[in-house]
Amino acid sequence: MSTLAACAGGGEGTKTSHAGRNVGVLLPLTGNNARLGQEMLSAARMAMNTPTAPKLDVHDTTAPGGAAAAAQAAVKAGDGIILGPLTAGDATQAAAMTEQTSVPMLSFTSDVSVARPDVWILGIAPEQQVRRMVGAAVRENRQHFAAFLPNTALGHAMGDAMRQSCSEHGLQSPQIMYHGTTAAEITEQLKTFSAFDSRAAAAATQAAATAPAAPVPTGVDPANPDAAATDAPPTPPAQPAEVPLAPPPFDALLLADTGLQLGHVIEGLRAVQVSPIQTRIMGPGLWGAFAGKLAQLQNAWYAAPDPASRQHFVQLFMAQYHHMPTPLADLSYDAAALVKALDQAPRTGGAKNGYSVQALTRNEGFSGVDGVFGFTASGRTRRDLAIFQILPEGGSRMVQAPSGRLQNGTN
Repeated sequence: MSTLAACAGGGEGTKTSHAGRNVGVLLPLTGNNARLGQEMLSAARMAMNTPTAPKLDVHDTTAPGGAAAAAQAAVKAGDGIILGPLTAGDATQAAAMTEQTSVPMLSFTSDVSVARPDVWILGIAPEQQVRRMVGAAVRENRQHFAAFLPNTALGHAMGDAMRQSCSEHGLQSPQIMYHGTTAAEITEQLKTFSAFDSRAAAAATQAAATAPAAPVPTGVDPANPDAAATDAPPTPPAQPAEVPLAPPPFDALLLADTGLQLGHVIEGLRAVQVSPIQTRIMGPGLWGAFAGKLAQLQNAWYAAPDPASRQHFVQLFMAQYHHMPTPLADLSYDAAALVKALDQAPRTGGAKNGYSVQALTRNEGFSGVDGVFGFTASGRTRRDLAIFQILPEGGSRMVQAPSGRLQNGTN
């Protein structure tokens, strides 16, 4: 893992003192998510590991008043930038307290609805994953995209991302369906979605047209077919050859389910003869956590960071805290390391601190625990993701490494 690069920003400047330039940290330090919050705080402290680093001004988002009170306290303390909160709901509350200020916020959620100027989302958003996979599928000449998604916030986020990504590539609008929850509903909706009835009817017609003529029963005189056969059992009627169904009306299919519902979707796809061998199936990065159970989706893709990029961070964290860090600790470490890098950079353009929009949105981005990332002026995060493919025996392997550059576009 490379150290987060400082933003030069262009031009000369003089480093200012750290007085009044504390960094607000908003995390759940009590309650149900206290263990996670404490671990993320530990990662942030590990990043701020030098005497000259800014001081962390820590606030508990589960204390009375919640995230709103925590953000208000950080603003009142004069913090120059805020790291956190963790969830989309807390980030929305905190943003309401900072919207009248120029204090930027680096939230740890992946919910793009939170993003706006001065509020960035560090989580790996669905649109980042979808954009990466659609681009790769287009390069392998996939042209007809579809999405069969749960009627959830994640499902709709991935559906919106699919529409946007197809538009960016000049493709026709994708076919999108939000499905029910039961196995019966899912299979029935997949029949409609994949044009199963018309494909089956076409296959039946083709099978009948190519069926061999009925054989003459053994022992029957063709000149006198009414005569009874004197020997040999009757010949069974010829069976029409089975004709495989034509492919569905799409060659790339996005899914977003996990758990039991993903099992229902897999069974439904088999029932309507949508094969992951013919159709490029794509799914969320969440699949990486249980890829060993997804052998039935062999060849399917998901986009995620290259795990090799975080090995150095894991080693450092385990040496200091003696346990494996959660992936969310990556985000708090990156946010703190980014702030430290900007804090040590020269000041430009009369900025009172190093946390200006210009500094945060540098084109080349930053090198982080999970690879290169950067920010846009609208509050979105750009990431350089790898593509992983499910293996026939389960598990996955990286088939396309990160490109080494940030994706373009509006993410």
